[in-house]
Amino acid sequence: MINSEVVSSKKEEEKKKDSSKIYFFIIAIAALLATNIYFYVKFKTNGEKVYTLTVEKENLQVQIDRIEAELDKIDVENVQLTPEMSVQKDDSRAEIAELRKKLENKSITAKDIDEAQHKINQLKKQVDTYRVNVQRLIQENQILSKQNSNLSESVVEKEKQITSLVTSNSDLKEKVATASALKVSSISINGLEVKKNGKEFVEERAKKIDKLKINFTIADNPLAKSGERDIYVRIIDPQGNLVVQGDNIFYVHGEKLQYTFKHNILFTNKGEDYIVYWAADEGFSKGAYTVLLYEDNAIMGRSTVVLR
Repeated sequence: MINSEVVSSKKEEEKKKDSSKIYFFIIAIAALLATNIYFYVKFKTNGEKVYTLTVEKENLQVQIDRIEAELDKIDVENVQLTPEMSVQKDDSRAEIAELRKKLENKSITAKDIDEAQHKINQLKKQVDTYRVNVQRLIQENQILSKQNSNLSESVVEKEKQITSLVTSNSDLKEKVATASALKVSSISINGLEVKKNGKEFVEERAKKIDKLKINFTIADNPLAKSGERDIYVRIIDPQGNLVVQGDNIFYVHGEKLQYTFKHNILFTNKGEDYIVYWAADEGFSKGAYTVLLYEDNAIMGRSTVVLR
C-alpha cells in the first residue's frame, strides 16, 4: 500500500516537471516573437520616416521654386522700385537662398521641416505684399506718365529721358532673359533593371538597378526661343555628395558649378516630354538620389527618387 502511494507521488512530480518545461518553452518562444516584432516595427518605422522627410523636403523645394518664379515675373514689369521695396525684394531673395541651403542639409529633422514650412508661408505673404505694392507703383507711374505728356519738356530733360530709357532697356533685357528661362512643368525619376534580352523594367531595389530614367516636360514659354538647348544635370547621391565625372563646369549667375553630365535637346515650345538616362559607375546605393536640371544660367526643376 505504501509503495503504491510512493509511485503515485513520483508520477505526479514528473507531470509537474513536464508541465514546467512546456510553460518555459512557451514563454521563451513568446519572448522571441515579441523581440522580432519590435525590431521589425522599429526598422520599418525608421524607413518610413526617412521617406516622409525626403518627400516633404521635395515639396518645400517646389514651393520655394514657385516663390522665386513669382519674384522673377514681377521683375519683368520693369518698374523703378522705391528704396524700401528694393530692400524687401533683396531680403526675400536672401531668405530663399538661406532656405535652400538648410534643405540641402542631409541631417535635417522633422522639426527643421516644420520651421522651413513656417518660413515659406511667411515668404508667400511677403511676396504677395510686394506684388501689390508693385502694381500700385505701376498705376502711379501711369498717372504720372499721362500728366507728363501734357507738359512741355526742355531739350536737357529729353536727353535725360533718353539716357534713362537706354538704362531701362538694358535692365529689361536682363529681366526678359530671366523670364525666358525654361522651366520644368513635371519630372519623374525611375530606377531601371535591364535584362539580358535588352528589355527594361522599373525597379526600386538599389542592387538590381542598372540606370536611372529621368522623364521631364518643359512648360511652354512665349518668351523662350525654340531650338537646340544644353541641359545640365546635377545628381546628389544618398550621402549628399555631388556625383562628378571629370572637370564638368558651367555657370549660373556668374558662379561656377560642377555638373554630372549634360544632354542636348531640341526645344519646340510645345510642352514636349524628354527622357535622359544615367548609370552610376560603381552601382547604386540605398537612399535618396536628387536630380537637378539647369539650362541657360538658371535651374529648370528638381526631383528625388528613393531606392530600397
